[in-house]
Amino acid sequence: MSSSSMRSFEYLESLPGTVFNRLYKQPSTALAIFRRMLPQLAKSFVMAMLYMSRPLPVADLDTWVRPGSRREQDTAIDLLERLQILKRTAEPNKPRAYVLTNPFAASLRQALTGGGNHNSFGVPSRTPAEDQVTTAQLDDFARGQWEGVLGYMVGSTGIGLNDEGANLSLSVKHLLKYGRLVEVRGKSVDITQDGFAFVLQEVNAQVWTILILYLENAEELGMDRVDVLSFLFMLGSLELGQGYSKANLTATQLQMLLDLGDFGIIYQSSPDSDSYYPTRLATTLTSDAGALRSATAGFETALGSSNDDKGFVVVETNYRIYAYTSSPLQIAILSLFTRLSTRYPNMVSGKMTRESVRRAINMGITGDQIIDFLYTHAHPQMRKNANFLPPTVVDQIRLWQIEGERMKSTVGFLFKDFLSVAEYEGPCQYASDIGVLKWKNDAKRMFFVTRHEHVAAYLKSQKEKRREGE
Repeated sequence: MSSSSMRSFEYLESLPGTVFNRLYKQPSTALAIFRRMLPQLAKSFVMAMLYMSRPLPVADLDTWVRPGSRREQDTAIDLLERLQILKRTAEPNKPRAYVLTNPFAASLRQALTGGGNHNSFGVPSRTPAEDQVTTAQLDDFARGQWEGVLGYMVGSTGIGLNDEGANLSLSVKHLLKYGRLVEVRGKSVDITQDGFAFVLQEVNAQVWTILILYLENAEELGMDRVDVLSFLFMLGSLELGQGYSKANLTATQLQMLLDLGDFGIIYQSSPDSDSYYPTRLATTLTSDAGALRSATAGFETALGSSNDDKGFVVVETNYRIYAYTSSPLQIAILSLFTRLSTRYPNMVSGKMTRESVRRAINMGITGDQIIDFLYTHAHPQMRKNANFLPPTVVDQIRLWQIEGERMKSTVGFLFKDFLSVAEYEGPCQYASDIGVLKWKNDAKRMFFVTRHEHVAAYLKSQKEKRREGE
């Protein structure tokens, strides 16, 4: 599961059952969750059971999976149950069985076969040909708005990024501050550690991060979060370049058009127009395309750029940096940890110093994030070497970081007191597989995770299996 899928899944998992029941009444929502949230094995289970007239016995489902893939089976079943797509039935004198929940199953069938008047996939507008917005115009608008957001975060307005770009609304600035992506001190805006990690994500993950923050803030704005979620999932199913009518939207969704326009996700010629256009940032929300590593690379790919040469940074062993770019955004990011000295039309140069790196670290940016940025954007000429980042530079960045710290804390949960090695190894390996394991001690049978919900659900399912075996 990609990072953007994981973030949206974690938010959905926290919702009560009544919200899922309302959400799944929309075919577009059921289809989007099926496409984006589920691993391939879970999708296979859903499709196999979608048209079954009776529950599927647990023993029959077990025969679909090879004995060596039981862990993947447990993960898929656990995920489906937490998203309330699958539930277990236990009737007297009948074997335990699985069944797809309604209205999810009914909505997914409707989404796959068509029909109905639910309008959950949008209502195309009848815009005259001369008034239609082209795909190129939508891409330019989305790029300008999104780079305006990133430029505000890295404080690049002083180098000209926003001179002709997006004018951020107060609601956008509030959302970035609410999500702790930036810190505002008077008139100064500083990027945080979370904000720098955000900038390094692929664009689709960035968009979902912003949308989750928007969802968490929706109730304070008097919005119905089911309406908000339904509209977001609907956007992922719309067609790029097609205008859609606003006539069937709720009051919450009409307000969302204004807010999402600030991020370049939605385009409107004016707030009073009868139609809206989803940009490429919206239509790829539920895309299965693989995640990219960098903001620039991700955005260029999302907007269909043909530029294949995305590496632009050359790092020398004397800590000098040469960046072959004219992008104000990339230059602003470099200036966070580099003392820039020279700027040409298509290149900037500078040097990483103890002071420049420590300044970035004091803002919350980690040494590993700086190294990750240099690794991601390394020039193709550097990549011809096996270790293309000079080891002396990498080591020195880490040394500069540990000058001011001797201990790193991680918030999480400790699991211990397992009665046997077998009882310990299962959940420990499961935690490692889903990426939440931070530390383990096999001798003492204890491990530490960043999230406990997944492991607790796994332990519960294993306990139920043992009861059935007895």
